[in-house]
Amino acid sequence: MSATDVYRAARDQLLALHGDHAKAVAEFRWPEFDGPFNWAIDWFDAYARGNGGTALHIVEEDGRSARYSFDTMVRRSDQVAAWLRSHGVGTGDHVVLMLGNQVELWELMLAVIKLGAVIMPTTTALGPADLTDRIERGGAKHVIVNAGDAGKFDGVPGDYTRIAVGEAPSGWLAYSDSETADDAPTAHPGTLPGDPLLLYFTSGTTSRPKLVEHTQVSYPVGHLSTMYWLGVRPGDVHLNISSPGWAKHAWSCFFAPWIAEATIYLYNYTRFDPAALLGRIREDGVTTFCAPPTVWRMLIKADLSGGPGTIREAVAAGEPLNPEVIEQVRAQWGLTLRDGYGQTETTASVGNTAGSVVKPGSMGRPLPGVPVVLVDPVTGQLADEGEICLDLSASPLTLMTGYQGDPERNDEAMAGGWYHTGDVANRDAEGYITYIGRTDDVFKASDYKISPFELESVLIEHPAVTEAAVVPVPDPVRAAIPKAYIALAPGYEPTRETAFSILKHARENLAPFLRVRKIEFWELPKTISGKIRRVELREREEQLAPQGSDGEYTDTDFPELRG
Repeated sequence: MSATDVYRAARDQLLALHGDHAKAVAEFRWPEFDGPFNWAIDWFDAYARGNGGTALHIVEEDGRSARYSFDTMVRRSDQVAAWLRSHGVGTGDHVVLMLGNQVELWELMLAVIKLGAVIMPTTTALGPADLTDRIERGGAKHVIVNAGDAGKFDGVPGDYTRIAVGEAPSGWLAYSDSETADDAPTAHPGTLPGDPLLLYFTSGTTSRPKLVEHTQVSYPVGHLSTMYWLGVRPGDVHLNISSPGWAKHAWSCFFAPWIAEATIYLYNYTRFDPAALLGRIREDGVTTFCAPPTVWRMLIKADLSGGPGTIREAVAAGEPLNPEVIEQVRAQWGLTLRDGYGQTETTASVGNTAGSVVKPGSMGRPLPGVPVVLVDPVTGQLADEGEICLDLSASPLTLMTGYQGDPERNDEAMAGGWYHTGDVANRDAEGYITYIGRTDDVFKASDYKISPFELESVLIEHPAVTEAAVVPVPDPVRAAIPKAYIALAPGYEPTRETAFSILKHARENLAPFLRVRKIEFWELPKTISGKIRRVELREREEQLAPQGSDGEYTDTDFPELRG
């Protein structure tokens, strides 16, 4: 069988098992390739060439809309590949792509893959210092950015080709010149399954960003698991809220939908507007929708009465999904919002899959082909509560090759025969896994283990709370007590009355040993990918101890809450 046939057989097997998680886990096997494999040529081109269906639909905030067919994406990516080759881009070269949600990003992703070069996705939010680090550590030989961002590279050293989309500054090549290049089919570069394809910098929630390497199969084939979790099928219109430069964008705005032969739908906006987003979803026929929990939390605070339109599958990823959000979506839309779990280092690993019973609070069960286990951090043995790991003895196809240029952290991540995610969870008798927290985030109070996620899930049930982050505060009696940093919903003010109402809600809905003792209204620190940096809040509390903050409210401030 050809590489295309092998890939299609595996893809079609998962589509046929849609809705039957147990059977999919029991029967699915990853495709094996006898020789070279290149996803863009062996899979995308194989079905997209001559295909007039919509591959990419981009809508701007002002209503402008552009659709690109599968065949157009094949032809343009062949042109771009030929043009890049003429300017020295070759097999194995590292190429920085720093673009927004624009058609050129998809053209270039396909073109760079076709050349056998290595993509370094980079967010447009970075400044010169971060870019210098990425160019140096990533060994970039070519950089492709929008003309408006070219100035960021003025002080970034390195001998790299500079290509600008838009009006190219002096010293930069104009990407528009690729439009006159030959669009003959790109020759197969002979890439082997283990050859590198992607280099991702993690978002650095607790430390210096790590450099993650993925191969020609770990993402392009591994995202079969993501396709299955999303529930996306041929002909679907798939919307994923994600910023380019981060792994989730490749997960759900590139690989998974095009694996399924679905339309990738993008809605660009400068400021998040729930009503506008919901209007586009209904008007443009979105059928599968994925968004981070932060977006879902804002949506349920908005007006959902207009219904979900044609959405069939609603999913969330990026951070743990609070049960209150699931219940609100079910109550207002009649849809079951499904959680999923993975990392930059992996594809989707755990998920509530379509057709499965969803237990609110649980992120689901291990996905087909992914050897997820829980390992006791003390004994190193398998357990029903412990660190989420992948069993390296099963040679997990979905896992990165490692952290580049960082042998110490790589050895730590792969120690003991496991890939260590750094996340702690428990598993019930039916195999459902419930997230507890990052190993760094879980803490003890009065000898009870506290999961910030559990407390935060209760806090966001209060109408005044959009987001919450719980961290330990040193306490001479209990060792630590939980404090919540609160981001308020629109229409609420950071007053004593609001604080009392939130603390009262926490008292009434949490066991005494889990009770939130302090709150403070604060703009939550986040990574540029949008994840909360609890490490900054913990550090702040350590610096404030023992006097505390002038802006915090404590349960002892309110006589009604004492006891």
